[in-house]
Amino acid sequence: MDSQEQAKVGVRRTVIRTIAVLIGMFGFAFALVPLYDVFCSITGINGKVDATAKSVVHEEVDESRYINVQFITRGSPGLPWQMSVEMRQMSVHPGQMAEVDFTFTNNSSSESWGRAVPSVSPSTATTHLRKISCFCFQEQQLQGNERLTIPLVFQLARDLPDDINTITLVYTLYPIEHVIQNAALDNTLKSSANNELVNDPINNLSNTPKNNKAAGEAI
Repeated sequence: MDSQEQAKVGVRRTVIRTIAVLIGMFGFAFALVPLYDVFCSITGINGKVDATAKSVVHEEVDESRYINVQFITRGSPGLPWQMSVEMRQMSVHPGQMAEVDFTFTNNSSSESWGRAVPSVSPSTATTHLRKISCFCFQEQQLQGNERLTIPLVFQLARDLPDDINTITLVYTLYPIEHVIQNAALDNTLKSSANNELVNDPINNLSNTPKNNKAAGEAI
């Protein structure tokens, strides 16, 4: 093997190693996001909130202390919705159960799906905020120009750190596309199943009287 061939082999190995490193870096970066979300959900770091309902804890209300709870709503460029809250802030005692209404408005004429993703500031308050009922637990569907009001029911734990006097709860709207895609897939499957029935002479014969009756009733 002459020097030119050795140089080609060396370049080929370098390219292969570089590609392998890039693939490894991409895979690590792809896995880092869900791992980070799980870590933040468990520890409460960065204001990540666990999107599961909590049970009401029957504990004595600390009436000697008030916590100012602020609510902020944010829209999304990909979702033609407006989100508003009944009141921008309220005073709550630790241990007290509170309720506030949020309203979702679809400003378009088309049906769409969305989800309100919450975050809490300061992040140390996250594990002390119990959400008993929240629209953020699942996706919401709005018809064209529909308006929907849903309550948020929450409770602040009595062991909330003494240095926390204000909690800011931010809800950001995000479009949910996979639900629409799943619905389209269901329609495709139903259409495919209907086509199979039409092309099946045995099923056609057995279903003829029933279909005629249904058609008569529709008329």
